[in-house]
Amino acid sequence: MASRVPALRNEWREPLRAQRDPLSQGSGRIRSNRDEHRQVRKQTWLGRFISTYGWRAYALPVLMVLTVVVVYQTITGTSAPQVSEQIEGPVQGPPTIGVASTAIIGAPPKGLTEFDANLPTGILPAGGPFTPAGAKTWHVVPGAAPQVGEGTAKVFTYTVEVENGIDTATFGGDDGFARMVSETLANPKSWTHNPQFAFVRIDESAGVEPDFRVSLTTPMTIREGCGYDIQLEASCYNPAYIDGQPRVFINEARWVRGAIPFQGDVGSYRQYLINHEVGHAIGYQRHEQCPENGELAPIMMQQTFSTNNDDAARFDPGTVNPDGKTCRFNPWPYPIA
Repeated sequence: MASRVPALRNEWREPLRAQRDPLSQGSGRIRSNRDEHRQVRKQTWLGRFISTYGWRAYALPVLMVLTVVVVYQTITGTSAPQVSEQIEGPVQGPPTIGVASTAIIGAPPKGLTEFDANLPTGILPAGGPFTPAGAKTWHVVPGAAPQVGEGTAKVFTYTVEVENGIDTATFGGDDGFARMVSETLANPKSWTHNPQFAFVRIDESAGVEPDFRVSLTTPMTIREGCGYDIQLEASCYNPAYIDGQPRVFINEARWVRGAIPFQGDVGSYRQYLINHEVGHAIGYQRHEQCPENGELAPIMMQQTFSTNNDDAARFDPGTVNPDGKTCRFNPWPYPIA
């Protein structure tokens, strides 16, 4: 059967666009020749439609579906699901490796006026003795450790240091503190689970400056190095302390006594402190909140202050959404390694 194919008009070469009524303009329909139809078997309505409109007959149903979806989204305010930035890694990602900054990371934000300093979750719990104030100088704990991790993006060098004036005898001495730092960073549940990262512990014999210094520090010096706008004992990362050295400040008061919201043992809390503050040093600048009730807390959640989003929002209202969700304590970036 000879059928007429509608001539292509210039406007048909433009991309197909949905209109309020896709058939109202530029349909290009050609009237059938009545004499010709008398000579052939009568077509069905679908056959006539396809014969007349060609490829547009197949595009029309798609346009109708898309139009319905757009109208529904406009009415309900919904949209297509967004691809989360967390798809390539754990909740705390992605890092900004090597970013130049002088901002202190990890301490409660400055300028928070509506804050109850007696909020129970942030108070230092009772426990063993610690040194309130030291000399504001540090000594490097001797010892080195070989590289752990692949380091496809960065191999970080670090020293372990103790503020002069701290008596470390009650928790294993300087070597005990240094061993906890090195063993934590070497654990496959720590940052080296991500092949981007590797760590090498060095000491003064290396003759080079480390990328950062993990420094056990007294509370009074912490207040100078991390700030004390919110009067709670905190730890932090300061990339440009007064001596010009990037320091991971580990608060000795927290090292000894832990934190109320972190329901694990003090050893697990110390692992959390190391992983969290080193996380800031390697590029994880922002904090996280609890994603779902009952899940393990993200390592970059401020578990020293809270594992509940409502309480955490009172410490960090610009970051945390008070939605009532509560997580379980977690000391590791990759707890299921």
